[in-house]
Amino acid sequence: MTGPAAPAGAGHVVVSDLAKSYGQGDTAVHAVRGVSFALAPQEFVVVLGASGSGKTTLLNLIGAIEEPTSGSIAVAGTEVTSLDERGRTAYRRDQLGFVFQFFNLVPSLTALENVELIAELAGDDPHGRSVEILGRVGLASRLDHFPGQLSGGEQQRVAIARALVKGPPVLLCDEPTGALDLETGRAVLRTLRDVTEAAGCTAVVVTHNAVLARMADRVLNMRDGSVVSDELVDDPIPPEDLTW
Repeated sequence: MTGPAAPAGAGHVVVSDLAKSYGQGDTAVHAVRGVSFALAPQEFVVVLGASGSGKTTLLNLIGAIEEPTSGSIAVAGTEVTSLDERGRTAYRRDQLGFVFQFFNLVPSLTALENVELIAELAGDDPHGRSVEILGRVGLASRLDHFPGQLSGGEQQRVAIARALVKGPPVLLCDEPTGALDLETGRAVLRTLRDVTEAAGCTAVVVTHNAVLARMADRVLNMRDGSVVSDELVDDPIPPEDLTW
């Protein structure tokens, strides 16, 4: 595993009666409504739903980017919703990795420097760990390239490496293939699946693309802020067999 070893029970996510509303009274928007579920360590979970279904808000709540109106979130025994701002910052640093649709790389830094920027926050030998994780995502020959010199798929693999270099027990991904074509998207999903399995990481992937559900261990379907189904996938297919 790259990065510091995760504690026992790491990756166990428990969401209980979670709700998030914006505004008050008749004009209030209920983005998440009474959502409850528990994710086992090392599950690869797809949260599926149309635009406006509440899936990104749910991800932001688990990621402590937003605070819920009510309910609770616990990750590896830590009650996230009771943390103060300093605690929330430490939680995001120590427990989570983030991958977004748009890669959010620093354009003036090389692939290696982008990853080292995060690696320096946790553990020893940030340079060595950064080189190792970039090798795992297939970029050993691209360490000194700047984002503008990389393809979209390569940039997303740098983003995945950056998210995993500190060894987080939970990886949160928001539309990680949304900006990619089919072939590149498949390659990124294969990378994502392989490196999260190798790291023993629980992955939560938010998407509107129903095809991605076929490669998951588990699928949560959201509609109008609620989880309307929670299903285990009996026989996930390889990412390279997906088509959309």
